[in-house]
Amino acid sequence: MNLTVSCAFSSVKIELQSSSFAAYEAFEFEAVDYQKVMAAAMPPMKPGKVGVEETTETVHRIRITLSSKNVKNLEKVCADLIKGAKDKRLKVKGPVRMPTKVLRITTRKSPCGEGTNTWDRFELRVHKRVIDLHSPSEVVKQITSITIEPGVEVEVTIADV
Repeated sequence: MNLTVSCAFSSVKIELQSSSFAAYEAFEFEAVDYQKVMAAAMPPMKPGKVGVEETTETVHRIRITLSSKNVKNLEKVCADLIKGAKDKRLKVKGPVRMPTKVLRITTRKSPCGEGTNTWDRFELRVHKRVIDLHSPSEVVKQITSITIEPGVEVEVTIADV
């Protein structure tokens, strides 16, 4: 048994052909509710979540890299970014704490080179955090508009999923 459904703007034509009777019948009628007729002809779709709107924008994988010498400022900016992303119900991974880079310089105290060999050791610690988001790029502009603490460097990388 073959069933063919063809639709025009205001009418629906259904053709039914049965192999056992070798009969061919065609029915044509006026569509009362076009959406109901099309829903019957379409395959069933998976229902979406109630209250969540689907966006037609392309979703990107966005990586936000934060680095700073001051850990407190860095953690505050991380917390603000994650709070803003979770308020917008985005998929968030992180913050991933990368290893601290320790830069050391050892130098002589004496400017002329005479006298006792005394040394100074200077050290710079650079802390780094990585946050991954899955969202449209317009939403990230809203999230990153928070106040960023002084001394915190922000790097945003956008890639397609």
